[in-house]
Amino acid sequence: MTIIPYSINRKETWDTFIEMSKNGTFLLKRGFMDYHSDRFFDCSLFIYAGISPDEEYKEKSLTAKDLVAVFPANWDKEDRTVYSHQGLTYGGLVVLPDVTQKEVMDMMQAILQYYRDMMQAQRFVYKPIPYIYSSIPSGEDLYALFRAGARLSRRLVSTCVSMRNPMKMMTLRIRQAKKAVEHGFYIDRMTEGDTQTLQEYWTLLEEVLEKYHGARPTHTMQEMALLMGNFPRNIRLYLVRHEKRIVAGVIIFECRKVAHVQYIASGEEGRTYGALDLLFRHLINERYKQFDYLDLGTSNENGGRFLNEGLIFQKEGFGGRAVCYDTYEISPLPTLSFGESSSSAREPWYSPKGGAERGLPYLDLKRVNKSFEPELTAEVTRVVQGGWYLLGEENARFSKAFTEFCGAKFCVPTGNGLDALTMILVAYKQMLGWDDNAEVIVPSNTYIASILAVSRAGLQPVLCEPRLEDYLINPENIEPLVTERTKAIMVVHLYGRVCDMKPINEVARKYGLKVIEDVAQAQGVSYEGVRAGHLCDAAGVSFYPGKNLGALGDAGCVTTDDEALAEYVRAMGNYGSRKKYINEMKGLNSRMDEVQAAVLCLKLKRLDADNEARRRVAQAYSEGITNPLITLPTLPEDPQQNVWHIYPIRTPERDHLREYLSQKGIETMVHYPIPPHKQQAYAEWNDRTYPISERIHHEILSLPMSPVMEEAEVQQVIKALNKYVV
Repeated sequence: MTIIPYSINRKETWDTFIEMSKNGTFLLKRGFMDYHSDRFFDCSLFIYAGISPDEEYKEKSLTAKDLVAVFPANWDKEDRTVYSHQGLTYGGLVVLPDVTQKEVMDMMQAILQYYRDMMQAQRFVYKPIPYIYSSIPSGEDLYALFRAGARLSRRLVSTCVSMRNPMKMMTLRIRQAKKAVEHGFYIDRMTEGDTQTLQEYWTLLEEVLEKYHGARPTHTMQEMALLMGNFPRNIRLYLVRHEKRIVAGVIIFECRKVAHVQYIASGEEGRTYGALDLLFRHLINERYKQFDYLDLGTSNENGGRFLNEGLIFQKEGFGGRAVCYDTYEISPLPTLSFGESSSSAREPWYSPKGGAERGLPYLDLKRVNKSFEPELTAEVTRVVQGGWYLLGEENARFSKAFTEFCGAKFCVPTGNGLDALTMILVAYKQMLGWDDNAEVIVPSNTYIASILAVSRAGLQPVLCEPRLEDYLINPENIEPLVTERTKAIMVVHLYGRVCDMKPINEVARKYGLKVIEDVAQAQGVSYEGVRAGHLCDAAGVSFYPGKNLGALGDAGCVTTDDEALAEYVRAMGNYGSRKKYINEMKGLNSRMDEVQAAVLCLKLKRLDADNEARRRVAQAYSEGITNPLITLPTLPEDPQQNVWHIYPIRTPERDHLREYLSQKGIETMVHYPIPPHKQQAYAEWNDRTYPISERIHHEILSLPMSPVMEEAEVQQVIKALNKYVV
C-alpha cells in the first residue's frame, strides 16, 4: 500500500474515483472542496494498492487501476490537527464498492501513520459519511476508528424521510399544505444562472436566520452562486411564491440517491399559511419520490449537545427518521498497529488471569474522610472528651446548621433515614386520622427502604413507574393512581437528581395529598433555587456514610416547616416522650448521637464544594464516554438539579460489562439488582410487572464517583469503557 498527497494535476483522477466509489458524492469532488481553499490547507491523500513497500517509490508507476481509496482532509498547523473535512457536512474515507473490513483497517492505519510521521500530527478529527449516502451502506471505517481508540466527540442528529419505507405524513402537515394552496401559494424552481432570484431568496434566508436563530448562513451568496454554477445538476433552489413574491424556499443538494436540505427559510406569510408544508409535500411526493432519502437536516443546538425537540417533531411530521452525523477524535495518534496484523489487537479485551490496572474502588470512604483531617479527628475527640453523647449541644448545632442550609424551619435529627421517613408517615397517620388502608404513592424503582417506610407506618404502598430518561418518578403517572384512599406521595430524588416537583405538587394540591421527600441520595440538590428538604410538606434524610453528606455511622433527620409535625417526630424518636419517663405514644429509639452530629456539622461546610467536584467528575464521564453500547444519564439543563450521588449508566449486557471493568481493576455497583416488587419481602407483588423499572434494574450500573477522585482515575474509567466490546 502506498500513500501520496493530493495534487491539483490529479484533480480528474480524484473526481473519477469519487464517481465510481461506493460512498463518494459531489460534495467530495474537487470543484466543491476547493471553493474554500483560501481558508483551509488541503492535505488530502490518495491510497494505492499493489505497490510493494520495498520498491523504490515512483509516482508515475501508480495507475488509476491501483487506486483503492481517497481521503479528503485539511490541516491545522497551529493545533497540529488533521480534519476530515473542515467546512463540509461530512468527509470520511472514500472507498470502492468491494472493499473489505480488513482492507479499510489497513488503510486507516496507513493514513494515521502518514499524518503522524510526515506532518507530526497530534490529533485526528474524522467525520464519517452517513450510511444513507453509500451505494452499499456499511461502516468499515467505524470499526477501524474504534480499534484505533477514537472517541465520539460530537453527534448531530438529522431527520431523513426514507422513500422506500415512508412513514405516514401527519394530518396537520397535509392540512397546512392545503391551506397554502387555498391561499394562492405555488411551487417554483430557480433556473440555472438566475442570480437575481438567488439574491432575493438569500435576503429572505438571512432575515429569517437572524430573526429566529441569531445566525448567518455558512456560505455567502457569492459562494452559493459559484457552487450552483459548478454543479447545476446537483444544487437546486425550490421556492414557494405568492403573487410572484418569494415567501419560502429551500436549497437542495442532490447527492446520489439522497436529496440533502441545506438551507430552509420561510417569511411571516409563509409561516402563517403553511408554505413549507406545501413545499416539502411536493418534494417528497413528487420531485424526489425516485430517490432513496430526503435528508431534512440536523436538529441540534449548542454544537450538538442539545436536541431541538420542536424542530424534530416538525420534521417527523413529514415521516422522518433519525440519522446521525458523528465526529470522532483520536488524540494522540496511535504509534502501534491496530489492524489484524497487530499482535496486541488479537489479545482479548481483558485478561482472564487478571493483569488489572491500578485498583479503583467504587467509593474510597477512607480517602473521603481523610480529606477532612485533622479537623475530623479533632471534632470526634472533642465530643468524646466532653462526656455528653446524646441529645446535646451537637444535635442542636447541627439542627440549626441544616435548617439554614436547606431552608426549612425545623430539623429533627434521627437514628437513620428509614426511621425519618417512617416517623413522618406515622405522625401524619396519627395527626390526620389516616386508617390502615390509606395509600402512599412511591416510585417502583426506588431502594426498598422508601417502600419499607410506608409499610412500617401501617400504610399501603402504591408503586408508580419512573421516567426512563432520568429514573425519577414520572409525574404523568401519578394522577391515574390517585384513589379515594390516597393520602400522600413520596418522591425519591434518586441517584442525586431532584424530581420534577412542580407538577407533583400540583397533583397533591388538587387532591389534598401530602408530599414527602426521600433525600437520602440528594443532599444539597436544588429545584428552581430551592434545596431538597424544603420542596414539599416534609423530608426524610439519610446520612449513611456513603451519602454526599455522610456520617461515620448511621444517622438521619426530618426537615419540615410544620412545627406540630416536627414536635411529634421528635417525641416519637425518643420513646414517644417529650419529658423523661412520660411516654405519650408508642415511640421508638431513633436518635442521632453527638459524635455524628459534630461530624456532620464539619462536613456540611464543604458539601456544596464536594457536590461541585462530583459534577466535574460527571461532566468528564458524560463528555468522555463515547461507546455506543453504553447509555449515559441525561444532564439537566440546570446543573444544580443533580448532585451525582451516583453516576448511573445502562447497557443490556450489564453483568458482562461489570466483569470486564472488574478485570480492569475498576469496581462498580448495581443500584439496584432486584426491583422491590420482585423481592421476597413483598412476595404478594411478585406476579406484577413494571416494565420500565425492570429494565432499569436489569441494565443499570454505577461507576466510581466521589468528590476526591483524581483526574487519572476518571480517565481510567473512561478509557476502559470506550474500549469495551461485547
